[in-house]
This record gives sequence, structure tokens and C-alpha cells, in this order.
Amino acid sequence: MQITAPYLLFIGDATDELSIKMARGAADWRPELCVGEMQVTGCKVSTGLPQMTIVEAVEQGAKTFVLGFANSGGVLEERWHPYILEAISCGMNVVSGLHDKLAAVPELVEAAKSYGVQLWDIRHPTAEFKTGTGVPRQGKRLLTVGTDCSVGKMYTSLSLERAMKEQDMDVDFRATGQCGILIAGQGVAIDCVIADFIAGAAEQLSPDNNNEHWDIVEGQGSLSHPAFAGVSMGLLHGSQPDALVICHALNREHMRGLPHTNFPSLKETIALNLQAARLTNPNVKIAGITVNTSSVSVEEGKAYCEKISQEFSLPCVDPVRDGCNDIVAFLKQECN
Repeated sequence: MQITAPYLLFIGDATDELSIKMARGAADWRPELCVGEMQVTGCKVSTGLPQMTIVEAVEQGAKTFVLGFANSGGVLEERWHPYILEAISCGMNVVSGLHDKLAAVPELVEAAKSYGVQLWDIRHPTAEFKTGTGVPRQGKRLLTVGTDCSVGKMYTSLSLERAMKEQDMDVDFRATGQCGILIAGQGVAIDCVIADFIAGAAEQLSPDNNNEHWDIVEGQGSLSHPAFAGVSMGLLHGSQPDALVICHALNREHMRGLPHTNFPSLKETIALNLQAARLTNPNVKIAGITVNTSSVSVEEGKAYCEKISQEFSLPCVDPVRDGCNDIVAFLKQECN
């Protein structure tokens, strides 16, 4: 799969910041690949990129129309079809990270054929996977895990990759979600892999490598989330991580989308993930904690991270505000 840049990021009428994480991820980590974003009436969020129509984007050189939003269940609603058809008629490829497939809509398929463009359903792996083996692999691996969904596992992974590359470390970001795949250009949408093959897919995603090489594996879900613990567990076992980084969102009161649930503590999250990870790597260690502190001021965020760092004797940072150099330093000391 070769996704053709530049992109126009379509965020529709989204009102929730978390619902446009695919568009925001591309805008934050690969802004050079994006010409702008497109909204429709009712939209209350933004990636910060210039606003433009499909025609204006094409005039700016855009080649791909990216559905940059997500909804519960990943549904491709019919009200978005006219915008997709307009993009196709203007010669643009279309990328979707939704569960519903572009390729399952005959009208879109016929239009794409007529205009000679591609429809990419990047959430749907086409590779064949085997079941996991648990056999140790060469190289080093770090997996980001979380107290909940959408707490910053992808941003932490990319921030770690950036910090490690700046220190001339041999490292690759391994994408496991549609947002990460758009950013990296490759990967496996792990939540769309059949359950029996999740661990095996993670093994294939991060194969044998040289002893000094690090794979930063993007985490998914949370072992504490009633809906998504299964994919988190499979990814833990298949990644065989040498190190875990715990990701947390400050002031989150319940699991995302489940107001009746209790939110797990960092202590509980660490214990759960270490126990699960030790099945395939008994020597796994916690390398640090990252916190999305965007709900408070920079000063309050730093104070909270310092408190957590002292409590757990681990580096704790906001990966966006602070970067991940402290965690990388700890990693080099403790996991070499």
C-alpha cells in the first residue's frame, strides 16, 4: 500500500476532539503531507490546518481525501457519500480508517473505477497471519499501554521514536491503528485482526532484528476497558515487550464511553500489564509513565508529572509538552 500525498483531511461535523484523532495525528506528525482540512456545518473542532474545499485542495495539489474522523463502531454514514464522490470526481484517492469499508459501497467502487483512483480501507488488513508462538525474538521492543483508550499511546510512541532518533538510536515505529498507519505508511490495524491471530500479527509486525534495534509498538485499548481488553492482551503477548510505558489522561473519570465504570489507578494498571506481559517476556520492565495534561495548565501538568515520578520512582512526562528524553535516558540505563 502506497498512500499518495498530499492529503486533504475531512473531519465532517465532528464535535469531539478525540473523534478526529486520525486527522489530528497526520496534522501533528506529518504536516508536510497535508494541504489542509475540510469541515461541514456543525463542526466544532479543528486540526489547525487551513480550511479548504475539495476543489481548492486539488488546486493546491492534494492527491488523497482522508476520512479523518471516527465514530462509535466506525460506521461510514451515507451522508458522507456525496463528499467522497466529489473527491473521486476530482481525481482524488480516498483513505478510510473506519470499520465499514469503502470497498463495500458499490456506488463508490464504480466511481473510483470510472475516475481511475484508489479506495484504501487501511483498517482492514489484507495479509494472512498465523497464531502467536511466544518464541523469543532478537532485538528490543517497547509497547505503550494505557489506563484507558485514547490516552496518548500513539503520541507517546511517536514522541519516543523521535527522541530516540535524535540520539542516533536504531528504532522503528510499528503502527497498530489506522491513525498510525496513515502516519507511518504501513502497519497492521490490530483491532481488525481475528482474535486468535492478534498475537501472531504482533509477532509479524515486529520480527527478529539486531540486538541494538528498538521497535516502538503502538498500543491499543486498555486491559481495564470492558470492550477492548481483548485486543490489548493479544498485543501484549505478541509484542513480547522488553519495556512498557504507561499512558494516562489527567482528569479522566471513567473509561471512555462507559460512564458507569470506575477508572483504574496507575498502580493497578502497572500490575495488570506486567502480569500479562510476563507470559511471553518474564524480564519486562516499566520504563516510564506519560500523561496527557492538556486539561490543566503547563505548570499544573509539570507538578502532576513530578508527583507521579516521585511516587513510582519512574520518569513521568507529558509527551507533547515535554517530549520523552527522560524516558529514553531511563530506557538506555535500565534496558540495555
